[in-house]
Amino acid sequence: MSARQSASDGRGSLIVALMLAAAVLASAVAVIHVKYLTRGAFGTLQQVRAQRDALDVEWGRLQIQEAALTSHTRIEDNARTQLDMIMPAGGEVRVVEVALPEDDDAL
Repeated sequence: MSARQSASDGRGSLIVALMLAAAVLASAVAVIHVKYLTRGAFGTLQQVRAQRDALDVEWGRLQIQEAALTSHTRIEDNARTQLDMIMPAGGEVRVVEVALPEDDDAL
């Protein structure tokens, strides 16, 4: 009986060793696959960061342009040259007061 027992123990050890080898192989394949996915995601991340940086530069440029286009001097110069407007004298200015309704429901 000891010969049968040692043969079955040998087969059992072989099966366990094969199962462990298969598990190690599956684990290695999983690690390689995850590494591949990580590299792809990192490439996408780099592209998105580059787009973000380009948009930040564009946003800064647009803010500078808006500040230049809405400056009071530029608006006044355009009003004088393109619309032939002039600054009224102090006596020509009229202040119009608008009476607000006292009823709170009207607002």
